[in-house]
Amino acid sequence: MPSRRRWFNVGALCVALALLAGTLALANVLRYPAAPTRIEITATPITSFDNRDPTRTRFGNLEFRGGLELSSKHPAFGGISSLHVEPDGNHFIAATDRGSWLRGRIVYREDKLAGISDTEMAPILGADGRPLAARGWYDVEALAERDGILYAGMERVEQIVRFDYRRDGLRARGQPIDVPSDFQTFTYNKSLECLAAPRQGALAGRLIVVTEHSLDSAGNLRSFALGTSQVTRFSVKRSDDFDVSDCTLLSQDELLLLERRASPARGIAIRIRRIPIADIKEGAVVDGRPMIEADLAYQIDNMEGIAVHRNPAGETIVTLVSDDNFSIIQRSLLLQFSLVGE
Repeated sequence: MPSRRRWFNVGALCVALALLAGTLALANVLRYPAAPTRIEITATPITSFDNRDPTRTRFGNLEFRGGLELSSKHPAFGGISSLHVEPDGNHFIAATDRGSWLRGRIVYREDKLAGISDTEMAPILGADGRPLAARGWYDVEALAERDGILYAGMERVEQIVRFDYRRDGLRARGQPIDVPSDFQTFTYNKSLECLAAPRQGALAGRLIVVTEHSLDSAGNLRSFALGTSQVTRFSVKRSDDFDVSDCTLLSQDELLLLERRASPARGIAIRIRRIPIADIKEGAVVDGRPMIEADLAYQIDNMEGIAVHRNPAGETIVTLVSDDNFSIIQRSLLLQFSLVGE
């Protein structure tokens, strides 16, 4: 019987179909705990990124630092679609596309991923204290943090919800923020995949929004910088059939876009692009250079979350997480890379 890794790598068509199946099933099956709950996660190490050459560690501007395949018997575990890693590089919080928070601690051994501990899941709550998923607000695809406040982008309902995480933790109650009426014209299930919240620079205090596949008249990705009383509308250049699946700030001057391509014909691929924040202006079409591109010849899956932190050695660490769509033929992966060769 072939190993799971080998079977997975030749299953590009099956994976693409599973993405579709997971999307169709999502509206009918909700999985979230009733209250904050401790869960156990099993983490299986991934020691190489390139399936063809286990000794290779350098990929574009990134160096592979290790990975984990995550699993749990808890029925709410899975569907991880956004990620925030705290500045210490250890603690994280993520959101699932079925209405749960997932938080825990990353365990390292010699600066490489070794496991996950202290993990909890909880329902994402609305202003009334009830789970947002109970009212149909559950498809959290984007997460950004600024000054202890979490902002969650909820696809399908086209809302951004604010949580005082520093004060209330997993019991924080969400408050929807005002968004432009444009949001109601997004392509269904192809919208709020990227949120970033700069603290400094030209867009300090604003929220950067890039849609997954809601296109302008030129076929580029509709994007916004939202302020208290100002909305900047711009576009991100779309190329090679890639759509956006998440983003984060590399620095206060650069945005990292995590992109995904999925089709029965071409299989699954990911790409990370660097976007200069200074280029974001009203009516602009912004573009950036790729840092890495990888297909199923590498240890990837449906990568949907990206986060950045600096380790004690001063290295910039990029962390990726995948959404398994609660499918038996997909995986929840946590991958880490260090930024090199800038």
